[in-house]
Amino acid sequence: MNYTSVKIILFILLMSTNCFSQESQVENDSLREEKAIELNLDIFSRYLWRGQCWGGNYVVVQPAINYSITPKINLGFWATTNFQNDYYYSDGTVGKGYQEIDFSIAYQVNDFLQFQLWDYYWPSVEKVDGVDNNYFNYGTNSVKTVDAILYFDFSEGYKYPFNATISTLVAGNDYRYDSNGENPKQNYTTYLELGYTFTFFEKSSIKALQDIEISPVIGAVLNNKAAYYTYADYDKVSFVNMGIKVTKEIALAWGITMPLTLNYTHNGAKQNTEFFGKDFLVAGVSFNY
Repeated sequence: MNYTSVKIILFILLMSTNCFSQESQVENDSLREEKAIELNLDIFSRYLWRGQCWGGNYVVVQPAINYSITPKINLGFWATTNFQNDYYYSDGTVGKGYQEIDFSIAYQVNDFLQFQLWDYYWPSVEKVDGVDNNYFNYGTNSVKTVDAILYFDFSEGYKYPFNATISTLVAGNDYRYDSNGENPKQNYTTYLELGYTFTFFEKSSIKALQDIEISPVIGAVLNNKAAYYTYADYDKVSFVNMGIKVTKEIALAWGITMPLTLNYTHNGAKQNTEFFGKDFLVAGVSFNY
């Protein structure tokens, strides 16, 4: 990636924290608790999802909307684009242009468990033979997948900053084939993830250092015979997402917050990548309301 972007984000962090008072933070927290609709806009140096990069090393813009129907039920919308029009590089193997539109519904089962259902849609930016961009097609030539997720978060009710994810693709283009490339069967590709969050410098006299969060994570694909995860081994458990993220949230005015993030990820899989895996460094800024 271009490391100039990292320097720019660190500069913004140091400058912005001196511009807004503690009173603004209290006001923002109060506004966020009362809102039924939450708006989010992320700008990252590239799109990285569970240890794999989609769309090459291009800046992405990712808007999101979350609407709380009830205190327990939430509807979500999320999208990403890197504004590239060419679907393939000149060698015809690596995706360049990428776009995705996702819808979700989440149900809060109890204090620590949430059930989520995601509908992923990633249409090709150009017409490609053998690929059907029809939104309602979930077959073998489709660009749709449905992900059922159990998300455990013990940070609220139990004050332990520990979280875990169990994700299984339950429908859509997640098929495995026999040795002849025939007889497609739903693979139910499953991904597990464990995470933890440390908060540092809570009482620091330097405002720019206050409440910096550091979040290590480890994630693995259990059964990738459908090759849904491009950078993952096909025939064994594959640790595709081992990394650490640093986040500093800055309170702006009118209930808007601006988290700054720097994320290092190591994909340890050896299939379709280097022998020792692959490394990514992603910098980003968000605007939340």
